[in-house]
Amino acid sequence: MRIAYLDCFSGISGDMFLGALIDAGVAPEIFEQTVKVLDVGATLEISRVNRSGITATKLDVIVEGERDSPRVSSTRVPDAHKHTHNHAHDNEHSHEHSRDQHHNHGPHHGRGLVEIREIIGKSALTESAKKFATCIFERLGTAEAKIHNIPIEQIHFHEVGAVDALVDITCAAVGAEALAVDEIVCSPLNVGGGTVTCAHGTFPVPAPATVELLTGVPVFSSGLQAELVTPTGAAIVRTLATRFASFPEMKIERAGYGAGTRDFPGHANVLRITIGEAASKLAANTSHETISVLEANLDDLNPQVFGYVMDRLLEAGALDVFGTPVQMKKNRPGTLLSVLAKPDDADKLAQIIFAETTTLGVRRREEKRHALARKWQTVSTRFGDVRIKIASLNGTVSSYAPEYEDCRRMAAEHRVPLKLVMQEAVQQYLQSARQ
Repeated sequence: MRIAYLDCFSGISGDMFLGALIDAGVAPEIFEQTVKVLDVGATLEISRVNRSGITATKLDVIVEGERDSPRVSSTRVPDAHKHTHNHAHDNEHSHEHSRDQHHNHGPHHGRGLVEIREIIGKSALTESAKKFATCIFERLGTAEAKIHNIPIEQIHFHEVGAVDALVDITCAAVGAEALAVDEIVCSPLNVGGGTVTCAHGTFPVPAPATVELLTGVPVFSSGLQAELVTPTGAAIVRTLATRFASFPEMKIERAGYGAGTRDFPGHANVLRITIGEAASKLAANTSHETISVLEANLDDLNPQVFGYVMDRLLEAGALDVFGTPVQMKKNRPGTLLSVLAKPDDADKLAQIIFAETTTLGVRRREEKRHALARKWQTVSTRFGDVRIKIASLNGTVSSYAPEYEDCRRMAAEHRVPLKLVMQEAVQQYLQSARQ
């Protein structure tokens, strides 16, 4: 099983992802042909640059004879940053937020989702590439709509709807397909810091839309005062990556580096993609992670409270909570409370156990866990949208199940049997899987 690993130690943007793909062996002609079939008045410029000692591929989108210029950061650019190959790009490594992209700024700006779907749908791309490209834009539009509190149909992608972003997203879908890997895995994302200025004003880094897109994703900041993850980059990685984890076991075949625009002293502003064969069948099929196991023996807790404790622990981030009947000292029946958690959440969850139960002690140990690759897909039923959790083994779907809370809520709202909602959700998923 072939896998690709995105090492986002300096974040990710659309152009960095494309540069890394080219550097790893994806033919530039594939992207040039993609831009041609889109027919949106853009061309590509591909060059080799150096970023803190690492040679990388830089991709720029040229629109109406102009190279996209990055969004202005409120953090002053030190003089040492003013010696990159392109002085117009000194402010940031990204370009998704580069222009004040309101719909009255020209024929290529302010495209709505309907128009974008039409452009992608009419293009001579493969159906899978069209599907991924549309999905990336829809994910991006959903985030922007939530931030601005307006329907997605009214979103004109002020920050992402220009030609350069349309090219980035479509080429990302085509390039990922050309990579011919079974799975894309991503590292935790370095989001950067400071503030950025865009069409709506000055915002903290990461930008609001980026935060929305990265909900549930492991992120960190190295302290570098720059926007390292852009909304477009976040939408691309959330759509294409199956999971976020540390470097997987693999036999490395090749690697590629995609350059950001700025050249930070002492920090290689590149995105690295590493491609190889999974070291073992187990490594290919599962992710490896360390989890904390918290346990407490309870023999004097009101049973009515136990359910409440479980809910509190799950709401606080526990991966799983369960109880096992046990026979304790003096033959008292009791319950063994077990909590699976991310190590960073263990202390917080232990405090909840102490606060909400009668235990005097909580045991903790670290264990290794193998987990199947998982993703979510939303299906539409006559009762509403239901999320389907899908697990895959060796690149093949091994199991799927409708989200209980979605189905429970709809069954209550429509006053129909829960099993009816669950059955229809499964039927809709199977129908979409066959298409």
